[in-house]
Amino acid sequence: MLREGWKRRISLDFLVWVIAAALCMLWRWVADKSEIVHYWALFGILAVLWVVLGFAVQLYRSYKETWLWQSVMSLVADAGILIGLCWWVLPKTPYQLSPRVAMWTILIVLVFELVIVITEHYWKYATNMLVPAMQIEQRKNAQVQRQDEKRSKSSIEAIHQSVLSVTTEADYYLLRKKARLDSRLTKVVCDRNRFAFLQLQDYQYDTIVDLTLLNDAKGINRRFCIVNQKLPDGGRYVCCYRPQEYIKQKILKRYPWGLNWIVYCFYFWNKRVLPRLMLTSRLYYDLTKGRKRMLSKTEVLGRLYYCGFEVDEIVPMGHIEYVFAHRHSQPYPQEQIKVYGPLIKLPRVCKNKEIRFFYKMRTMHPYAEYIQKYVYDTYGTKDGDKAANDFRITTWGHIFRSLWIDELPMIINLLRGDMKLVGVRPLSKTKFDTYPEWLQDLRTQVKPGLIPPFYADMPQTQEEMFESEARYTRAYLEHPIRTDWRYFWKAFYQIVFNHARSK
Repeated sequence: MLREGWKRRISLDFLVWVIAAALCMLWRWVADKSEIVHYWALFGILAVLWVVLGFAVQLYRSYKETWLWQSVMSLVADAGILIGLCWWVLPKTPYQLSPRVAMWTILIVLVFELVIVITEHYWKYATNMLVPAMQIEQRKNAQVQRQDEKRSKSSIEAIHQSVLSVTTEADYYLLRKKARLDSRLTKVVCDRNRFAFLQLQDYQYDTIVDLTLLNDAKGINRRFCIVNQKLPDGGRYVCCYRPQEYIKQKILKRYPWGLNWIVYCFYFWNKRVLPRLMLTSRLYYDLTKGRKRMLSKTEVLGRLYYCGFEVDEIVPMGHIEYVFAHRHSQPYPQEQIKVYGPLIKLPRVCKNKEIRFFYKMRTMHPYAEYIQKYVYDTYGTKDGDKAANDFRITTWGHIFRSLWIDELPMIINLLRGDMKLVGVRPLSKTKFDTYPEWLQDLRTQVKPGLIPPFYADMPQTQEEMFESEARYTRAYLEHPIRTDWRYFWKAFYQIVFNHARSK
């Protein structure tokens, strides 16, 4: 079966032949000018023969039906046949064409073709995620189906020893107190393979304690979703992880200053960047099997909320943190893979309450969007708009925000007409819902803007923020051009002379 786009592939082969022939004829021009014209016809014939033989050796088969080694063997066979023909035929021609020049041309073509084939096969491998997205079954309300009984002393001691095999005495007493290890409604699991949870009967336990470090767990989201389905409504889930801040501090203290940052940057690139890139994500997890990940607090909490949990408490214990959560709802519809690259699209409430996607540079840890309400409820706001002590923002994110680098991609939205130069900030649905209803109706009468009235008025509280946006919107509805012109220069003055910055 021919691959899709085989005509385009043949055109690429002819282009490769032109490049290879040009390189060899350039060398031949330097060596012997008088014979260079005789090679034009030769290379043209060889290029046609390459394509014809390519069909014979199944070079143009679909990549869905071939392995890399099969494509490589087809290329080698094609090149070998052509080299053999040249060594046999060319000495018998009256033009005295050099078989060696033809051979080197074919070898150059072979190298180019190998690069193309390996690249195409790797692209197929990197973008083909074999594990489909998890299907979440809708369920009705469910209560725990087992009677609560106290464990015997021997059973408690067995659990004690089991917990001590993977953690410390202090951790055991913490779990015994907060997770009720002496109750038969509590199940302790320590297995990096999520299938251990599949063996649990539905709704038999109101608390599941997972002692496997999430850094080493395989398929974290699937693990959380399975636990979600096994727990009754409001059932508790306890998990633990090693935060990346601990790993960072450990590396910085272990090596001399200067070298420590080089080591940490290399470690960060290997553990945080490569797993997030589309072309390296699958290769990374195939090699590491998901072990020794770097996990931020934001990512762990965000994954829990993404999978239908709400966080009750976070307890640090040495180099690990325990997260106590409860089942709140069905998980979000699961995606096959969530790739958090440097450029992201975020849904925002726009004019007429229409949801549009806005481009930004990512400044937060993965899954940050799922814990926005948790952060606002836990830490409140500052400057009338931003979350206080927002741990979701990365180190480089603070730098990007202070220099507005994160908002540069919104120029795309500006050119597309999703927003205008000056206007109220486009808000997420979670943030939009915190606004009073009258202001929601008012601010959605106009397009959002790239430069918000915040920089003109510099409000300090949430109420002042509401007044600022309402004042701008009412003025814009009466005098659009004059209002935007005035607010633009106010914001310009605050930014340039008073050094106003987004944080």
